[in-house]
Amino acid sequence: MQTLLVTGGAGFIGSALVRLLINETEWRVINIDKLTYAGNLESLADLANHPRHLFSRTDICDRAALDGLFAAHAPSGVIHLAAESHVDRSIHGPGDFIQTNINGTYTLLEAARAYWSGLEPAARSAFRFHHVSTDEVFGSLGDTGLFLETNAYQPNSPYSASKAASDHLVRAWHHTYGLPTVMTNCSNNYGPCQFPEKLIPLMIHNAVSDKHLPIYGKGDNVRDWLYVDDHARALWLVFEHGIPGETYNIGGHNEKTNLEVVDTLCSLLDDMKPRADGKRYAEQKVSVTDRPGHDKRYAIDAGKIERELGWKPVESFETGMRKTVRWYLDNPEWVAHVVSGEYRQWMDRNYGDRT
Repeated sequence: MQTLLVTGGAGFIGSALVRLLINETEWRVINIDKLTYAGNLESLADLANHPRHLFSRTDICDRAALDGLFAAHAPSGVIHLAAESHVDRSIHGPGDFIQTNINGTYTLLEAARAYWSGLEPAARSAFRFHHVSTDEVFGSLGDTGLFLETNAYQPNSPYSASKAASDHLVRAWHHTYGLPTVMTNCSNNYGPCQFPEKLIPLMIHNAVSDKHLPIYGKGDNVRDWLYVDDHARALWLVFEHGIPGETYNIGGHNEKTNLEVVDTLCSLLDDMKPRADGKRYAEQKVSVTDRPGHDKRYAIDAGKIERELGWKPVESFETGMRKTVRWYLDNPEWVAHVVSGEYRQWMDRNYGDRT
């Protein structure tokens, strides 16, 4: 049985990937997560006692701990998702982003390189280090055009700058040391189990809680939306079949303004959970001051991964959004635990307050 080390496996995208690996492959997963506020083991409750899923509360900046995990479990590869990821928080507190996204990636690369260097030739050749990044490293597009894998990097926020730096480290470790790396840059993800600081779960939570739906500026910033399970399938495909040294863009082919996203959510909620007073959820929308340096438009050209690896998204924006709204309506306790702090208290009792 082969073993995979997944960092950030208790996060939104990481937990979707872990569920896919356990449910659809025979691989054993060593799930490494620091369990900051956005890491939620309740997203993996069904796998708590699964024999092929082992959780380790570990900080990727802890080299000794990483060396111990590599030595103990002898993984055949790494998929690296652990990262600080929220742009707003990076603006107000960039230090955590520098520490985790840059220093943490460097530490993980060095631990992986030391382990990989000691493998037998066949195992060295088969080993993969898959680094998961974002389309935000490319900066902002105008009204037309798409991000290609060959686009120059132009990060505009502390978050995207830290991810750009980590991308460059991964590329350098491949070209300098020969570490067999692959990299992916994805568009905005959405779906079940996303922490409610992000646009879609925040709007759902606020709507059903009879709160305002805050929209930056005119709401005309454009993002390409990718359903998280489609992303997880793509990540695994690139890990298994991607060419070392190559980068693959992953996008949902769903360009929407923020206002269009909120209006879609409001319409779905009007249908799936009508307000008791008969009003429309759209009446809760309010405009707020725009975010500093807010990139205007992101859009991914995912042609390379489709041509070379045969991937394309299964979910349309409409089907993915309906599934997402349904999940949040059916799982209010998940959000309640996150928002109220109950989950944090449970985590500290069971894992100790080491964040």
